[in-house]
Amino acid sequence: QMQLVESGGGSVQAGGSLTLFCAVPGYTYSSYSYCMGWFRQSSGKEREGVARLNSIGSTRYSDSVKGRFTISLDNANNTLYLQMNSLRPEDTAMYYCAADLRPCGGRWLSSLDRPDFGNWGQGTQVTVSS
Repeated sequence: QMQLVESGGGSVQAGGSLTLFCAVPGYTYSSYSYCMGWFRQSSGKEREGVARLNSIGSTRYSDSVKGRFTISLDNANNTLYLQMNSLRPEDTAMYYCAADLRPCGGRWLSSLDRPDFGNWGQGTQVTVSS
């Protein structure tokens, strides 16, 4: 099991940007099969899926972040990113990364909200003020 470590959270005003980082220690450039994602959970709400990335470079986004957030993987630094632009107060949440070093398979077409990953980070807080 991998211990993922998120960073990059913080406080920002509406309209601003933040980049979240997730160190994936077991991933190397030769790991040709992987499935990775970002989730978030705000106070009083259930965890929701934000974005996913598979090993052929395809991405999926929730409707609420499409066009504003970008998920990507840096092979050289074994790091998963979530670039967040045009942030809104409703984006305020604890953000979690998740990863598996195996193909997404059937998970690729399942609901983004399904927490069907074996490895998770501890979360990083994002707060957007109006």
